[in-house]
Amino acid sequence: MNNIKTHIKMIKFCLIGVLSIVSLYSCVPTKNIREENKAVPEQYKNQSTDTVNTATVNWKDFFSDPNLVILIDSALANNQELNMMLQKVQMSKNEIKAKQGEYLPFVGFYAGAEVEKVGEFTRNGAVEKNLDIREDEAFPEPLTNFSAGLSASWELDVWKKLRNGKKAAVLEYLASVEGKNFMVTQLVSEIASAYYELMALDNQLTIIEQNLDIQQNALKMVKIQKEAARATQLAVRRFEAEVYKNQSNKFQIQQKIVETENLINFLVGRYPQTIQRSSQEFITTKVDTITSGLPSQLLANRPDIRQAEFELSAAKLNVKVAKANFFPSIGIKAGVGLEAFKPKFLTDTPESLAYSLVGDIVSPLINRNAIKAEYSTANNRQLQAVFEYEKTILNAYIEVENQLSNVQNLKKSYLLKEAQVEALTESIDLSIQLFKSARAEYTEVLLTQREALDSKIEIIETKRDQLLAHVKLYQALGGGWN
Repeated sequence: MNNIKTHIKMIKFCLIGVLSIVSLYSCVPTKNIREENKAVPEQYKNQSTDTVNTATVNWKDFFSDPNLVILIDSALANNQELNMMLQKVQMSKNEIKAKQGEYLPFVGFYAGAEVEKVGEFTRNGAVEKNLDIREDEAFPEPLTNFSAGLSASWELDVWKKLRNGKKAAVLEYLASVEGKNFMVTQLVSEIASAYYELMALDNQLTIIEQNLDIQQNALKMVKIQKEAARATQLAVRRFEAEVYKNQSNKFQIQQKIVETENLINFLVGRYPQTIQRSSQEFITTKVDTITSGLPSQLLANRPDIRQAEFELSAAKLNVKVAKANFFPSIGIKAGVGLEAFKPKFLTDTPESLAYSLVGDIVSPLINRNAIKAEYSTANNRQLQAVFEYEKTILNAYIEVENQLSNVQNLKKSYLLKEAQVEALTESIDLSIQLFKSARAEYTEVLLTQREALDSKIEIIETKRDQLLAHVKLYQALGGGWN
């Protein structure tokens, strides 16, 4: 009868506990976060709806200059920033293993030895004093204890807290891979831009040297004119000043060449050395047409968008992990081994056999402020990730729009620059002939030479800007990492 009453009390106690937990966790807070907006315009401004996209072209096929291809290939192997990013990717991969191990049972081996002396006038002391283990065998004093065995513990992942944590770690790893891919696109673009900048500087230096020859010849002519009393010392000094100015500009460009070469060497991960390049063909370098495809393709082609998408998915799972902290955690602990006060008794089984099995439920009841704060923070991070994802998409679309417009305007500008250079180049000879026949002032000759030099420098810069826009558009569309 007493046993029945005891069982009824235990059942009542369990029911009360279960009802208490259910009523408590029916009040778990819930926050609704708006979904991310993936909508983009159907097409770019003044562009067709063709789905052909240059972003899918491998960077080795996109760049036709073999010297540039070698530099990029070397940078992808030796660039320190990229190699540091690769280590971050590996660390994210290691985190997956750590999270995976959390929801699997933990099994360990233990072995121990201890000695204990208790007072004789205590409960344990009195028992040991008067109790014989076997005939003519009493408890030793002080009491020793030896043990060895296996122990196991396992948290039952009822609320999927641990599994969601592992899935979030996988998504963070995938995000780090996309971050690495985005860095590759930036590295490819940066090296190509510096390479074209270097070739542009080489051509500017050549133009200045050619112009210096023209100006020095003009200076000789003015000196002869002065000796014949057909020009003044002022004219001579003005022509000399123009020569000095361009000689000074020559050294400035040479310094820029050194710095640009060293920038490329830094990106490639090596000490300064000469950069192999074919600058003679720079002005005639063909700028291929880039097909932009559709804006919706950015979501698949841009590594930074995919990175933001993975981070958003991980943030959503982290909200579930934080919410699971409100629910009770259920654990199981077990152990089996051998234990005796003398090593010779360890093998005496079943007397020395010791085992245990414990199941427990731990649940937060009072002062859950930390859990609530963590849950609110997880929701805020999810909303932050939503905004970051939308911002990344918007930024990608605007970058493509800007570069598409830039490519078109630079193409028109280059055609006009060509006509300007041709006209001013012819004007140099005309101004000198007119000056020789006293039909033009020396200032006209100086101005014509200066304008011709400026126009030649500008057309080189325009060609450089065309090539840079070409590279930046390729990067903006999501090319360069595959």
